[in-house]
This record gives sequence, structure tokens and C-alpha cells, in this order.
Amino acid sequence: AIFPARPSLSSGLARASPSLGVSSTEFRGDSSSNVKLRPKTRIGVFFTRFHDKPGIASDVLAVLKKYNLQLTHLESKLYNYSFDGCTIEFDVDGVVGTNPRIEEALKHIRSLGVQAEVRPPIPVPWFPTTRKEIDLCVEDVIGAGAGGLVDQDHPGFNDKEYMKRREEITSIANGYREGDGRIPRLEYTAEEVRVWKAVYEKLEGCHARWACEEFNEVLPELKAEAGYGPDQIPQLNDISEYLSSKTGFRLRPVCGLLSARDFLNALAFRTFCSTQYIRHGGNPFYTPEPDVCHELIGHVPLLADPHFAEFTQKVGLASLGASDEAIARLASIYWFTVEFGLVRSTMKPTDPDDTGVRVMGAGILSSFGEMEWSAARRPSDECREMGSIARDYPDMRNPRIEKFDPKVAAEKPYPITTYQPTYFIGESLREMKDLISDYCDTIDRPFHPVYDPITGIVNPSRHVERLDRTSTAADQAEKQKAYFASLKP
Repeated sequence: AIFPARPSLSSGLARASPSLGVSSTEFRGDSSSNVKLRPKTRIGVFFTRFHDKPGIASDVLAVLKKYNLQLTHLESKLYNYSFDGCTIEFDVDGVVGTNPRIEEALKHIRSLGVQAEVRPPIPVPWFPTTRKEIDLCVEDVIGAGAGGLVDQDHPGFNDKEYMKRREEITSIANGYREGDGRIPRLEYTAEEVRVWKAVYEKLEGCHARWACEEFNEVLPELKAEAGYGPDQIPQLNDISEYLSSKTGFRLRPVCGLLSARDFLNALAFRTFCSTQYIRHGGNPFYTPEPDVCHELIGHVPLLADPHFAEFTQKVGLASLGASDEAIARLASIYWFTVEFGLVRSTMKPTDPDDTGVRVMGAGILSSFGEMEWSAARRPSDECREMGSIARDYPDMRNPRIEKFDPKVAAEKPYPITTYQPTYFIGESLREMKDLISDYCDTIDRPFHPVYDPITGIVNPSRHVERLDRTSTAADQAEKQKAYFASLKP
């Protein structure tokens, strides 16, 4: 996943540097698009305490019915938090000036002895409303000027051949646009396949032992329909077609790390942004960033599960037009579930060493060391050393495992350079879907996104105005560099 602070992609202590840059003080981007929001009118009705009588609200709403106006939002509150009266605020489809029924309805409402006014749109952070607009979400990538690399300590930074190859692959992702159809196929080199094979075979046995049942159930289909196996790197287009047939999810090639807002926004359209390049071959079991091993081995299998796909999209929908603070909380929930989540086994353990803990998070599923650390009854000392647990938490023999609560997860801090000291576990993917859905419905936000699965279009429930699109990519890149610098002696 091209997402905030990057998870460990293999054995141990690699987490990409902090990149949860969710402030919107950076440069203004070009939000130009031919897509326009469905026209709405926001109306406020105020009535004093002299008019505040039983049935007055229903009288106002009866006017909307009379003039056949479609209500998309309704709320009521005391006027300025006083007892002088109250207001009803609602949004309807259509625009004053082009829809005479709205003008007639306003006159009728005023004839009831109350004040009624058309209010301006609510300004909200820019968000995509169609899959086409995801093209704008993937424009700003951390380290875009160096093939996605952001730090000189990257294993491939001084390898000219690796850098050249990386730039070739990222240029293909940069050239892809929504509507292009098939994702271009890549002819991976023998060296790239060698690295993939080493990682794939190392993880395969761990998955059989510790991955959740839903993950292992889909692997045979991926092998048969999407080219999974140790001897070739699967193509994004084949995988995307497979996922689309299962849950409607699809892959979108990108050249590197996206901001939390951009990455989550794409998930709202069941679009998972994926890299195509692979880690440096000097150490196949280490990478400080997402690569094709992490994406395809860690993330893809569970995107074929309906419950997992649904709560992944729900987090994405909740991110549309959300405040920076809400984005940070959603990013933490994503971290503790999609990246580093655990789930109870559906089978009663028969082996005394089986904890009944299974892995669902892609950051763990693509790390043989962290699978052992998170799910084994007695993680080895070597495992604790690999993940820097022995160094940073010398007295910790097993991780803390807490029952999943999205409200708690949203506020929980987490390390990004070691294995996790704390994980959250759900009873099932279905339960986690329900808990996340309930949480997302409680987020205080100015509107609700309404997704049409047939057209793939999102319409806000209220009359809103999208602000100019902002990017945190440059700011996050600087934060990453500063973080890596802080780790040097």
C-alpha cells in the first residue's frame, strides 16, 4: 500500500520514515476537472420561540413534498445555542434560479411566518468524486524526483543500474491514466524474479501457519487465475481483473508513496494504489518502503474477501472531504487493521503451541519475522532481535494483544522502525467490518459521501464547495529525510 508510515516489508526493523503529513499548508495543486458535483441548494429556516410550536417542522417539510423536492440532508438545532428559537437546515437537489420549484417552496415556507434563506456552500478539503479524478490523487509522490526514493540510506540508492531500472518502471506508472484500459505489462528481469522467488518461498510456509483462513483460502485461485507462484512476478492487470470479479476492487499503478489523504481517497472507489517495482536484490528480506512483494503478497489476497473489501472501502469513503484530524485517525485505524491487524482463528486449536491468533495485516503478512512475533506462543530470540524488540523493549517476550476497538486504535501511537509492541485483534473480519462501519458513521463531518457502485461516482449529501487540492508529498519527504537523519549516530 502506498500509504503513511511504511510497514516492514520483510524480516525486521524496516519501516519507512514517518509520513503521516496531514497538514494542508503546502502548495496549492490544480484541482481543475470537468467533473461537477450534483447541484444542490442549502436552505436554513429560522423560527422564533413564538413560532416554535408542535408540528412547525413537519409543516416546513410538507412544503418540500408539495413541490416535489428531493431532500438530501436534514438537521435542527437551537439558534445560536439560545432559547430564542431554533433552526432547521436542509439540502435539496437542484439550484435556485434554474429550478422554479425551489423558489416557490421558499415563498411558501416564508408564508408560514418563519425566516428562510439560501445559504452558501460549505467549504471542504478537495476530494475525488469519480475514478477519473484519482489521476489527480497520484500526481504527487514522495521522492518522485528519484524514482520514489527519499533517502540515501536506501539499499539501491547508489546502485546506478537499479536506479535506472526503477525509473523505467515508475515512468510507466506515471503515464497511466484512468480510462487507459489494461495496465501495461512489465517484463521483469531474471534478477527481479530471483528476488521475488526468495521472498515468496520464505513467506509461503509462514502463511500456512499464521495467516488468517480467508487469506489462505484465496491463494489457490490467485495461483490459477492471476499467475501467483515463485517463478514469475504476477502482472497488476491480471490481478486487477481477478479482484474486480470477486469484490469490485482493482489495482492502480503508482510510482511511490502517496499521502494518507490521497491513498485513502482512492480506496473509496475500491481502487488500491500499487507499486510495480521490487526491492533491491542486495538483501531480498529488507526494504524500507512498499514494493511489489508487499503489495501483491501482503495486500492483494484479502482484497478478494467481501468483508475485508467492504471495511477497506468504508475507511476510504470516510476520508473524503474529512478534516486533517479525521484523516490522521483513519490512518491509524488503517495501520492497526489493514497493515498490522490480527484476527481470531475460526478453528479451535489442537496444537498446544497454537495461540489461535491469525494475521490479517499486510505489513505482517509480508514479514516472516513479524508473523512469528505477532502470532507465535514463544517468539524466538532471533525474531525479537530482527524486529528490534530486544533492543527497545528488552523485557517484552510477547506483544500486547488488545481487543479491537476503532476508537482506541484511532488514538494509539505506534512505532514505525520496529515490530509492533501492541496489536489489535478482532473476532472475525465481519466483526471488524461492523465496528469500523459504526466508527465511520460517528465521525463529525459536514457531509456524507454517497457512493453509486454502478457508476463509481460519489455525490456529497450536502451543498459543498471543494477547496483547491493540496499535497503533503514534499512536506512528507522532508519529514522522512529528517527522521532518517535522526537515526544516524
